[in-house]
Formats: sequence, C-alpha cells, structure tokens
Amino acid sequence: MKFGTSGLRGLSIDLVAGGASIYASAFGRFLIESGKAEVGDPIFVGRDFRDSSPAIAATCVYVLSDLGFRVCDCGTIPTPALALYSMKNRAASLMVTGSHIPADRNGIKFYSPDGEIDKADEAEIAALAAQTGSAEMAADQRSAVEDHSGQCFDLFYRRNIALLPARVLDGLKVGIYQHSTVARDLIAEVLAHYGAEVVPLGRSATFLPVDTEAISSETLSHLAYWAESHHVDAIVSADGDGDRPLVADERGVPLRGDLLGLMTAEYLRADAIVTPVTSNSGIEALGFPVRRTRVGSPFVIAGMKEALAAGKERVVGFEANGGLLLASACSVDGRTIDPLPTRDCMLPILVAVSLIAAQKKSLSAITRSYNLPIAASDRLEKFPTEASLRLLDHLRASEVNLASFLKEAGQGSSRNDVDGLRVTLADQRIIHFRPSGNAPEIRCYVEAATEAAALALLGVGLDRLRQWVSAQGGDF
Repeated sequence: MKFGTSGLRGLSIDLVAGGASIYASAFGRFLIESGKAEVGDPIFVGRDFRDSSPAIAATCVYVLSDLGFRVCDCGTIPTPALALYSMKNRAASLMVTGSHIPADRNGIKFYSPDGEIDKADEAEIAALAAQTGSAEMAADQRSAVEDHSGQCFDLFYRRNIALLPARVLDGLKVGIYQHSTVARDLIAEVLAHYGAEVVPLGRSATFLPVDTEAISSETLSHLAYWAESHHVDAIVSADGDGDRPLVADERGVPLRGDLLGLMTAEYLRADAIVTPVTSNSGIEALGFPVRRTRVGSPFVIAGMKEALAAGKERVVGFEANGGLLLASACSVDGRTIDPLPTRDCMLPILVAVSLIAAQKKSLSAITRSYNLPIAASDRLEKFPTEASLRLLDHLRASEVNLASFLKEAGQGSSRNDVDGLRVTLADQRIIHFRPSGNAPEIRCYVEAATEAAALALLGVGLDRLRQWVSAQGGDF
C-alpha cells in the first residue's frame, strides 16, 4: 500500500485485512496532532461501488469512532460531492475508492477540513501508519453513524443545476454510460434538469474499471455502437468515483480530458490555467497563462495556490484525465460557482454538452475548431514500478541510450524531466514515458500533427517498452 497521484492505493485484500484500519487510525491521529481537527469533530465517509468498499468503509468508521470522532456516512457518492460537503461543513473526510484501477485493488482519498491533503500531509500520515497496528473488529461490530447521504448528494446537485441557464439543453439527446460509476444517477438528474433527453446505457451491477485516460477498445466499441444506434448528440460518463469525466461526441469518439479542461477554463474565463506536463502542448498557443506541474491533483492544487498568490483571480486546474479543479469562485452571466479544489467530473461534462446547444454545432466540429495537436496515450499493465524506474534511469544516463531507444521514433531535440521523461522530436512530435503513480503500469503519451501520425508514434513507443522488458527478461 502506498500513496500515488491521488490518495492511498493497494490490493483490496490488504486493505480489508488491516491496511484500512492502520491508515484510518494514522489519518485520525494526523488530524488531531496537526490541530486540523479535535476529538468530537465530525468526519464524513463515502465510498464507491467496489465489492470491497463497504468493508473498508466500515473499518474506517470503527477506527475513527474509537478515536473519538463523530463519523457521518455519506454512502455511495462521487468524490467531489463528498469533498464539497465536508469543506462546506469545515470537517475532514475520507473516500474509499480505487478510482479507475481494477477491482482487485482499492484505495482511500483523504481530505482535511480545508480540502485535499498535500504531499507533505501524505508523508506524515504514512509515517504515523508505520507506527500503527491494525485494530481488530468483530464481524458483527459496527459503530453508530449519522446518515448524511441525502444532504451530501443534494448539495452537489444544487451546485451543478446553478451553473447553466434553465432548459439550456432542450432538444439535445445525451447518452449516459452508467457502468458502475457512483456519479451515474447524479449525471442523469442534472442533465434532465437542464432539459436534455437522457438515454441510460450500459449500467452494470458489477464494478468496471473505466479509465478516462486509457479507454479500452471494448469501451470504444460500445460508445461507437451506442452513438449510431441512439443518434445521440453526445455520450457522457465518469470513472468509478466520479472525479474524472468521459465525454464522447456524436460518433462515440471520446474527447481528450485536457480539451474538456480547456473548454471549461474558457467558459469560466480563467486568467490562469494549472495543468500537468502531460496535458496538450497546444494550450499555451491559445493565449492562456499556463503553469505546468507533475501529474497528480496535489501538484495541481499547489500550482493553483501559487497562481492565486501571484494575483490571479480566476484559477482553473485540470489534468489530462479530465478532472477539473476550481481554485476560485467564478461568475458567468450572473451565475457564480464556488471553488472546489479537487477533481470534478460534472463541470467539464456540463460545459461540453452546453457548447453543442450554444454553438448549434456537432461536438466533433467544436473539437476540431480548437486545432490542437493530436494527442494519444495508452499504458502497459503489470509493468512493475521498479522496471519503469530502471528504464528511465537508463534513458537519462546518456544521450546514446536515449537515441538508441528512440531510433524507430525519430531524433530527439529536447527533453523534459518534470514527471517521467518527455521528449520532443526534431519534427516537433512528442513522446512521453511515465510510470503510473497508482498501479504497476507505465504510460506512454504522444502528440503529432495528425491522428495517424500520433497513433503510429504511440505504437512505436509501446513496442519499444515491450522490447526493453523482454530484453530484461520480462514477459509482455
């Protein structure tokens, strides 16, 4: 178990067996020892639809109650809804979720009363966890909790129905890929409120690990089939815990998450954008002041704080996976939306769909109008983190090593080491290798002038990764 780009992650069996107890206790002690909370204060707990999440949440409730906190259950709820509710109540919270990773894994996201914990907080919690033993809880032993699920859902719902003009989506037909995301009912209710005809699609009783940054071929086939069958204007969805959006156009072709973030920043009239180095390199060319960070919401949040300190007033952060973070209140045509400095799927979904109505164009046409470089990404799963780090060390060790590894891709002209290794080739194509912070996998990101060139470069990058592992004695 370890902290990744967003929260604690580990095998579900380890979290159920004792990991959840250890880290919930460490979190509670951290809150008390840091002065961020006191015994008797409320803590809000939410969870996703994974099979292991109820047991992990029950353990967290038991441990935090035993430490003297007043634990409030928010049920199965999107992470941004839980974060908004806890911050409004000036209370800490934790969300039991593994986001988009496979069902045999799970995790916990922690929030202080003032918002998402940062990397320094993670280090303190991890240090306390190293000193903590797991608490034994009998199967029939449960702590009394207050039910806040209705209030939590309602606050987030009201936030999102105040963003756009009334009935702005009248005449639009929007599919919702419901799968097992905790945001599925909320998305449907909000879109229906604005007048859209909602088409439920693909609801699942079992957990499906939908990754908005590396969409599976099976999901792409479903999206294309549904788009053609139902003649929708768009299909929308989210990852498991509802903090990352998925938006596909009228053909079922997904939009890049960083484009969704850019659309939202434009709609909110941002005067500063904070986004990781993996987001599209064409954003700066559109005239926005941009701060680039490492991948992970804690780094984006730190960058947003720096932008506010520098005097920026409308600060928007987003990641290539589409999660939108809002550092400051923004008013658009007399409607004000409050800050929510944690990843949110709803704002990008609503902005993207509203543009179809506002511009009276297809979503694919709107996407083309931004004229960004074509970006693509994919991952190799079951790629040990240690192997990823050895590879990057090898590539950084000498220009000869890097040139040899990239010989089938092209000649490198410059590189960026902010997060992983991002290489700009002589013809301005980009290839970027980065170990995942959440799972044993390595990601490859590329940019090129055309879709064919981007997909070709992505294929070369993934093949080179496989070849390297094979040469090291691995098997992919």
